[in-house]
Amino acid sequence: GPTPLTCRREARSMVLPARRRLLTPAKRPRPLPRRGGRYGMLWLIPCFTGGYGATALNMKRDPLKLKTGEAEFPLTLGRDVSGVVMECGLGVSYFKPGDEVWAAIPPWKQGTLSEFVVASGNEVSFKPKSLSHTEAAALPYVGLTAWSALNQVGGLNQSNCSGKRILILGASGGVGTFAVQLMKAWDAHVTAVCSHDASTLVKKLGADDVVDYRSGNLEEHLKTLPLFDFILDNVGGSTEKWALDLLKKWSGATYVTLVTPFLINMDKLGVADGMLQTGVTVGSKTLKHLLKGVHYRWAFFMPSGPSLDEIAELVDSGKIQPVIDEVFSFSEVPKAFLKLEGGHARGKTVINVISKQ
Repeated sequence: GPTPLTCRREARSMVLPARRRLLTPAKRPRPLPRRGGRYGMLWLIPCFTGGYGATALNMKRDPLKLKTGEAEFPLTLGRDVSGVVMECGLGVSYFKPGDEVWAAIPPWKQGTLSEFVVASGNEVSFKPKSLSHTEAAALPYVGLTAWSALNQVGGLNQSNCSGKRILILGASGGVGTFAVQLMKAWDAHVTAVCSHDASTLVKKLGADDVVDYRSGNLEEHLKTLPLFDFILDNVGGSTEKWALDLLKKWSGATYVTLVTPFLINMDKLGVADGMLQTGVTVGSKTLKHLLKGVHYRWAFFMPSGPSLDEIAELVDSGKIQPVIDEVFSFSEVPKAFLKLEGGHARGKTVINVISKQ
């Protein structure tokens, strides 16, 4: 007979109720994998641990539903998951129950701070064998965000990075620490910008030069260094006004920022007008800087199981390691979010949903 969409077993989730900031535990019917529908083939994953980062914290709401009648709340937060496949949809052949996997769930789906998570086949990858679930949960979201910026948008890869000068602004957070390691794995020269108390960590990850942004005028200090081939901006704000002047002109040098007005525009103007305004903004900036001899790009997190496959190979070969700032239990989720909102992270914050590893 047909596979039921839900069953009566209930799973705990940490949800954000409508019009309230307080995170509260809730029970939901446990979903089952299904065939067809909007998400295609889905399967169920019991979530061992969930990671979270400051970038993901700013994506707590789905802009596509802000102006519609479709219920968005209660909203389960969390993007990263590392766990074991519980059940598979009918069309799933690459995975089977019992497989240890990891994934980053896109922001338009319910999150991972729950005992059970439903994911699409193209979002999941086999977990690196060298990592525990707690360690693995710290990597998918930041890894895929950095991979999107550096590889898919920036065009960098293992064969074209050797000797290139890379500048990473905001190098001590989750995305920054991953980006430093990825660029060093691809044999680039990395200059990392962070605070003094994070410099030891960033040097340990392989950065060739570390600049303390609090030690004086950052812009003037960076101008004394040789020009760069690529800049990854995790900071945004006023840095965009001067950072592109640090690139080599007319050489294919690229600036990629992860701090964009996309979600803000969608929230303020609605889906259609927000997307239009965003397109106009990025188009005008791209043309402006292209005329000056450099490339200007925006990048976003993109879920991708195949990209996680490549990241897993780098992890198991010892070229990338997770950087965990702190681990919280499931009951401490509100405390974890308060910590994230304070900023100045050193890697990722991980939520241990199920204590037994």
